[in-house]
Amino acid sequence: MLPVLLAACNFPLASNPASLPGPQIALVTATPTYTASPSPTPTLTPTATPVPLHPLSIEYLRQREYPASDLVIEETLASGDSFYRYIASYMSDGLKQYGLLTIPFGEKPETGWPVVIFNHGYIPPDVYRSTERYLAYMDRFSRAGYIVFRPDYRGHDRSEGIARGAYGNPDYVIDVLNATAALKAYPDADPNRLGMWGHSMGGYITLRAMVVDADIKAGVIWAGVISAYADMVDINGRPRFGTRGLLETYGSPAEDPQFWASISANSYLAELSGPLQLHHGSGDATVPVFMSYQVAEQARAVGQTAELFIYEGDDHNIVNFFPAAIRRSVEFFDLHVKGP
Repeated sequence: MLPVLLAACNFPLASNPASLPGPQIALVTATPTYTASPSPTPTLTPTATPVPLHPLSIEYLRQREYPASDLVIEETLASGDSFYRYIASYMSDGLKQYGLLTIPFGEKPETGWPVVIFNHGYIPPDVYRSTERYLAYMDRFSRAGYIVFRPDYRGHDRSEGIARGAYGNPDYVIDVLNATAALKAYPDADPNRLGMWGHSMGGYITLRAMVVDADIKAGVIWAGVISAYADMVDINGRPRFGTRGLLETYGSPAEDPQFWASISANSYLAELSGPLQLHHGSGDATVPVFMSYQVAEQARAVGQTAELFIYEGDDHNIVNFFPAAIRRSVEFFDLHVKGP
């Protein structure tokens, strides 16, 4: 059975995800492009900047500085079939952070290797290891001629700091933005050819990074937690993804729409740094598939470009259609990041 591509995504957005109608989807066999065109303004638009800025707000992330620390090789690991593999470190908020780094074999291009920052999904910090999980994903990008760096986030494996989670604190996004700055300054990397990939929680981080850092040329998100915060307060009758505490402190989105808009990357999609490619399994029991539909529609509404692939019956990790999804991801980066 072929994976499904969303060829048109025109259902109305809704604050209650359960009210979304069934998607209108079409089977296609060619590799298509879901190209944005202007349409109505998104539901939430931030107004005046809150003072003081909330740490989750996009404006807070934008006003911070992300200095380019040195990316230091800490340990040499066994090489892949066409790339070197290392543990590398960098600095974020005064904390030494680690990550898994791959560099292609061969002669470095004149401007440096293109880069993919690889944002992993939630793994319990006490069991997370730099050298485990997502290796097949990273290997595929590495073989395609990219430097790939997977930040560990603070509190994971050897990274300093406390792992406080992604949805109620800006820490992990800050760590990724600092990692991105370090890669831009890395001698073997081309700072003008940088893409970002994220899965699940890593998709949340990727979308936020792309409305903060204009140098991210393209983003690929698999099964991302990417709805606006206001649309995550009632998923199957309960608040999800960090919204319970926000509801208790700030009230409902109806009571303070400006606050809820200010903390959501979705309110800033008109300022995305580059095109998006979204992948989601329709059978995902961890992150509702409506999130990818919704962001595709929101991006389209503000004149952005996106591709959305829905894999019929597949799960949170897109196991059944992994070869197709990873191939499309590489091709997307080749087009929008690596270039001719």
